[in-house]
Amino acid sequence: MSTTPTASEILDQLAAYGVVPVIRNSSADLARTAVSWLREAGYGTFEITMTTPGAVGLIEELSAEGGALIGAGTVLTPAAVADVVKAGAKYVVSPCVVPKVAAACRDHGVACLMGALTPTEVHAAISAGADAIKIFPASTVGPAHIKALKSVFPGVRFVPTGGIDATTVASYVAAGVACVGAGGKLVDEGLVKKGDREAIMAAGRQLMDAYRAAKGA
Repeated sequence: MSTTPTASEILDQLAAYGVVPVIRNSSADLARTAVSWLREAGYGTFEITMTTPGAVGLIEELSAEGGALIGAGTVLTPAAVADVVKAGAKYVVSPCVVPKVAAACRDHGVACLMGALTPTEVHAAISAGADAIKIFPASTVGPAHIKALKSVFPGVRFVPTGGIDATTVASYVAAGVACVGAGGKLVDEGLVKKGDREAIMAAGRQLMDAYRAAKGA
């Protein structure tokens, strides 16, 4: 009997983690360091963006290590879906609606989070087969926009990403999001390059604490 999680089960895991660090760095080494520190800070899932050099190799390395749910971000083609799934990614994130990416995710049995901003784009993403909607860039529209979207798409899981931090995350939780994506201070290139482990871990803990407080956890 297969123990491979379904797309819905993977989304349940993401919702349980609450905050998904979006790892976007200028090198695989910096990204690996950021992941290592955030794991120490208590994070259990990571979205490795394809804009990070060596992303597929890093996904493979982290997946082989185990102990964390690894996804791939900024995935724009079916070929890229095949590459990241082979490397061990359990969920695939696109910044926009790409129906062929959603179809490839279904074929490979992984969860698909597709980027959208407007009601028309949300409908297009769901129609294409997306399992959840990444509201990106979230900071340009804010929590009220997501609350309004939920009123007309009540069954859709929304994952806002972009500009979310410890000071704003509670308002997104109140809007009814499934979980949130966050980069910014969690993967700050300057801090990682300087080796400022404490600053990255502090930012990570601060955001997670704010999220859990908002959830009443």
